[in-house]
Amino acid sequence: MTKSNLITVATLLALAATAWQSPAHAQSLQVMTWNIRYDNAGDGADRWRNRKDWVAEIVNREKVDIAGFQEVLAGQFQDLQERLPEFGSYGVGRDDGKEKGEMAPIFYRKARFELLDKGVFWLSPTPDKPGSKGWDAAITRITCWLKLKDKERGQPLFVLNAHFDHRGIEARRESARMTKERIREQFAAQPVIFLGDLNSRPDSAAYKTLASDDKPKLLDAYVHSQAKPTGGDSTWNGFKKIEPGNRIDYIFTTESLVRKQLRTLTDQREGRFPSDHLPVVAELE
Repeated sequence: MTKSNLITVATLLALAATAWQSPAHAQSLQVMTWNIRYDNAGDGADRWRNRKDWVAEIVNREKVDIAGFQEVLAGQFQDLQERLPEFGSYGVGRDDGKEKGEMAPIFYRKARFELLDKGVFWLSPTPDKPGSKGWDAAITRITCWLKLKDKERGQPLFVLNAHFDHRGIEARRESARMTKERIREQFAAQPVIFLGDLNSRPDSAAYKTLASDDKPKLLDAYVHSQAKPTGGDSTWNGFKKIEPGNRIDYIFTTESLVRKQLRTLTDQREGRFPSDHLPVVAELE
């Protein structure tokens, strides 16, 4: 091989290495779900005003690209928007479809994603009726969704964020069935990420409905990640201590997304937690 050919080969290899290391090939996606606990004056030292900076700090520290939060009141939504200026967001109150009642908002990093569409549906037999309550649910529940386009790849994806009822067994099961049905009918043409506090353990009917082989197949990132999950098998602490075996917060994806690892974050300061739930982060590709 001549000297000029060697130079050509070396140049091509260098270009190939550069292309492989570029964000279009190498950058993964950090996705979070977190119930941040509504702003309750009765929480004393654990009240939102004492936690809001800490919550935003964790989101930024983890370099999150997409986050779904639950139990977010309008004031908390504004606090998060102010503290996470690099993120776009969408959320509505469950009571009126505007600002009244808890939200399940989704935040996305604006530098990476373009918002294509957004919406909300109520977890009830009348999903398009604001404020509607379903089955044996104790209170009104909603799911927010976004259609985003990855600016680097040009790939659209859907993100859904839900908060299932804390008392109604039938409501949780029917909410899971509705979620599968909605994804199949409205979202399954693109990759889907489903986030949420589902108030359901892995042995529940709601979880089994979501994780069933029925299309679209949804994969629990805790179970179906390439690397072993870290942080334990619980996402609940009640502001007191982490209760083993109480995993109720989830990140599901459709099969087209690679689930590299899931981490449950166990941050504490002086025996206190940033919320009564633990944040969950999955690395996806």
